[in-house]
Amino acid sequence: MFWAMLAVAVGFVSVAVLGVLAVRVFIEAQRLGREVERASGRIGSAAERLERAAGEAARASGDILGDTAAR
Repeated sequence: MFWAMLAVAVGFVSVAVLGVLAVRVFIEAQRLGREVERASGRIGSAAERLERAAGEAARASGDILGDTAAR
């Protein structure tokens, strides 16, 4: 009878530990998701700034090339 009770107790503790670990994994996954969302927003804004800067550089080089071609 002792071994049966011990097996039930070990099983219960095992399930409790797995439950705690599952909650910790869930919380960390949510935190990671928020961090990915934040990083994605930063990448998007950086891409927009880069696109604007590239357009300005292209216009500036076009102006320079246009000035030398007119000479």
